[in-house]
Amino acid sequence: MTTTPSRGRRRAPSRIERAAGKAAALQKPRVILALLLLLALTSVMLLDGYLRAEVGGDQRVRTGASAGKVPDEVLEGGPILTFRGGQATTVSVPDKTIALTFDDGPNPTWTPQVLEILEEYDVPATFFVVGSMVSRYPGIVKDMVEQGNEVGIHTFTHVDLSYQSDARVDREMQQTQLALAGAAGITTTLFRAPYSSETDAIDNYSWPVYQSLGEDGYTSVFIDTDSDDWKRPGVSKIIKWATPEDGEGASVLFHDAGGERSQTIKALPTYIEKMKAAGYTFTTISGVMQQENPAAGAAPSGQEQSAGVAEAGVAEAGVADTTGDQPGTAPNGRGGAVGGTGDRLQAAHREATGMTLYEGKALVAAVAVAEWTVPALSVGLMVVGVAVMGRFGMMLVLARRHYRKRNKRRFSWGPTVTRPVSVIVPAYNEKECIANTLESLSRSTHPIEVIVVDDGSTDGTSEIARAAADKLGMTNVRVIRQENAGKPAALNNGVRSARHDIVVMMDGDTVFEPETVRHLVQPFADPKVGAVAGNAKVGNRNTIIGAWQHIEYVMGFNLDRRMYDLLRCMPTIPGAIGAFRRDAVLEVGGMSEDTLAEDTDITIAMHRAGWHVVYQEHAKAWTEAPGSLKQLWSQRYRWSYGTMQALWKHRKSLTDKGPSGRFGRVGMPLVVLFQIVTPVFAPLIDVFTAYSMIFIDFTAALLAWLAVLGVQLVCAAYAFRLDREKYRYLLMMPLQQLAYRQMMYLVLIHSCITALTGGRLRWQKLKRTGEVGTPAGVG
Repeated sequence: MTTTPSRGRRRAPSRIERAAGKAAALQKPRVILALLLLLALTSVMLLDGYLRAEVGGDQRVRTGASAGKVPDEVLEGGPILTFRGGQATTVSVPDKTIALTFDDGPNPTWTPQVLEILEEYDVPATFFVVGSMVSRYPGIVKDMVEQGNEVGIHTFTHVDLSYQSDARVDREMQQTQLALAGAAGITTTLFRAPYSSETDAIDNYSWPVYQSLGEDGYTSVFIDTDSDDWKRPGVSKIIKWATPEDGEGASVLFHDAGGERSQTIKALPTYIEKMKAAGYTFTTISGVMQQENPAAGAAPSGQEQSAGVAEAGVAEAGVADTTGDQPGTAPNGRGGAVGGTGDRLQAAHREATGMTLYEGKALVAAVAVAEWTVPALSVGLMVVGVAVMGRFGMMLVLARRHYRKRNKRRFSWGPTVTRPVSVIVPAYNEKECIANTLESLSRSTHPIEVIVVDDGSTDGTSEIARAAADKLGMTNVRVIRQENAGKPAALNNGVRSARHDIVVMMDGDTVFEPETVRHLVQPFADPKVGAVAGNAKVGNRNTIIGAWQHIEYVMGFNLDRRMYDLLRCMPTIPGAIGAFRRDAVLEVGGMSEDTLAEDTDITIAMHRAGWHVVYQEHAKAWTEAPGSLKQLWSQRYRWSYGTMQALWKHRKSLTDKGPSGRFGRVGMPLVVLFQIVTPVFAPLIDVFTAYSMIFIDFTAALLAWLAVLGVQLVCAAYAFRLDREKYRYLLMMPLQQLAYRQMMYLVLIHSCITALTGGRLRWQKLKRTGEVGTPAGVG
């Protein structure tokens, strides 16, 4: 669960903040950019899943169907099926001829070895490639074509097309054509259906598919002889099964992908030598068709064939010319002039031009991004998962240790602190809340003076404060008015005006319990303590948003702060409740306007100056959390960006010596890891979970998500136990994970984009209702 430190509310804009407001117009584009990044991540994952048949995959294979609608001459014909002039025609492989074909590639391990063998023996082959594999390994296909081999389509995702709609069939073909265009600059007219074999296996379901593709100009290729190498029966059997009987010609099937193909690699050289010794010649599918129709002609060896001659050759060989007045166009109007490659003319190839070429290159580029991105994200997910679980484990162990240490009967900070302290209340347009704040302070069991610094309010805040003090009989209240200069300036004014050596800072919308100040100042009995963080709690928790923030606050303070306290690297004293030695504040230069998180800024400055910063769990303050998602976004956006500013401002602590270096090398890495890096990448858990539920294994993914939720619930329950909170609010935690946490991720990503683009945030005042009254009224 992502936790965000509670901080005080921001007040009127300072001069620097008003100048930063000029960049407000840039915030909307940054929000859009953040959303586009998430959309891009989702798109990349879907593309990768589609390539691996996790998205849109269909493992159904049809068997045993009737073939009553298939012409007998097709069922009994040769392995090459064309639709010349709309009429189904088959072509057989001539005697003593082998049309060597390979299915399911390319594969980065086996296909290059096959190509090396073919080149060594000067043997051409026809590779029926899977489009998704082509887009993943385009370089292999380019080598394949440049070597003089022929390629055909084996669909994009290796699905049985007899189960698919016309739109899906068209998409499978066109996407593979685009992949070929991007990989090798060609398209093809050859097609072999996955799970096909000999022509006598065509049935009433697959026949319409072949007819439709034939009308589009595709030549469907079947087999005469199957090596069955995919069964891995042994080298000798592969060679035996791939050998035609009685000198007959054959379209022979091997596989260069789809599994472990070491036996195929061992068998192939021996098979080629055996067939050549028996007087066989090797050719491609186009070579077979040209032998069937000698008038088709061939280009001179080593030369490119012109578009017109090649197109005529294809038409004569039995491939329908569907291009009208534009010779040399591939099926469905794709491609351009036919081109020869190397020393062999492959008439089935068409040169990809125009949009086909550009779209193909874009597809290959997108797949390349996905191929690098998804594995990197997977590694990132593992790192984030380990970091998240490690954090939970660390928080539980250290929180328990902290609780037991601070709640021992003999534990003491030192002599009881009884001297008066100054409570500073910066206020800007707090007419709804200031009276409740002063009323809570009037009940304080510790002697205090109250300094209300009105930072140029326009709603009569100062008058209301004076009237409330008079009504309550508080003679210890001073109201100081200043021109609007921002919260840091108001706090500095209060510190300078304080009469006592300990100053407590709170917000004008916050209420204290009677014992809060007394608990808050006791750690100052230790002269090493320079600042104390109190326990801010959500007062308006009876709404969904309030309940979500309540869970976040309790976990954040009762686990995170305890951990940071023991490690002596507390990153933030909340603006809603914190106490400081006055001299320490002045020593570090007071509250700075350099960042939008002055509370984090001064806390880090205190560490660097050598002061101890501790957490006092018993000092409780009740504050009003944002009541709408819009206000919550504004508040958390400012907090996260301000934290980044503070970390950047104090980056030199990483190389400092002494206390400053200790915080830089212990506290800063923890803050960066737990409050920036981990939350930024934590959406990977949810994205991969959703992806797995939808496309891979719903049950396993759900169980994994519930396991993570269970760990978070254990941590939250322990935090609630330490703080003696009611467990019923934990019922909102599953919904919080699905909605609230995602919003916090988007906020942090938005802040990162703002930081990377050099933007500045303008000050935004949250709308308050004043509904948080005395602590006794809080449920």
